[in-house]
Amino acid sequence: MHSIFRWTSALLLALGMALNAHADDTAVQIRQHAGEHRLLVLGEFHGTRETPLLVRQLVDDYSRNGPVLLALELPRAENPALHDYLESDGGAAARQHLHGRAFWTVRDDQHDGRRSRDMLAMIEDLRALKAQGRAIDVVGYDVDNSDGGNQARDDRMAAELRRLYRRLPAGARMLVLTGNVHAMLQRPQGMPPEMQMYPMASQLRDLDIYSVRLGAQRGQAWGCAGRCVARSLPEQVATAPRVDADAKRPYDLWVWMPELSVGTLVGP
Repeated sequence: MHSIFRWTSALLLALGMALNAHADDTAVQIRQHAGEHRLLVLGEFHGTRETPLLVRQLVDDYSRNGPVLLALELPRAENPALHDYLESDGGAAARQHLHGRAFWTVRDDQHDGRRSRDMLAMIEDLRALKAQGRAIDVVGYDVDNSDGGNQARDDRMAAELRRLYRRLPAGARMLVLTGNVHAMLQRPQGMPPEMQMYPMASQLRDLDIYSVRLGAQRGQAWGCAGRCVARSLPEQVATAPRVDADAKRPYDLWVWMPELSVGTLVGP
């Protein structure tokens, strides 16, 4: 029994170290290419284990040299609870105050992957860094309801990000984690008619923006198309980052992590 427990613990530790190593490698690639851009938009597949680790690493790296504002695709109504948690000791009462809110305890079949224990663990890690003296803040920029359709939602999210960016202190960076469609600098040709004509990031091109598409060579992510389930990603052979300088580019940079896996989703 004890040997099995030790073997399992060692396996989980090794897996965690491998995930962190991949996050660190990808973070280095992104920082090298993004340079001094102050508005970094990361277009993700929702609901994975690896992306929160990557974002945590980027915030850690950037906050060593100045303030960082992390903007998450969470409803703005969550901001008071996020603020309270970041200023707390991270204890049981503080966790319950954050985790117990309606956003994190959704019970319907539209659990879209933004709610995961991996995301909550990332927020906790950033709280701990902030407690050590780092200038880190975390906010939600999404609408509190999506009435009005995809374009109206992107318009309102873009307006909120613009407002947040204009309030950045000197020398600060803003990292935005969002779905990969919202991160597009412009709408590619041939997209389905229901897709927004002007994605969120395309409305911020007059700012110091750098948009990164977070992909993977293989694996799964959480996706909703009718119902929400784990969905396999098409396998990719690319391993090196791809810089795109075309005037009609949807992203400035494409990166491929070795693998994505579905995170531990927060359930009822």
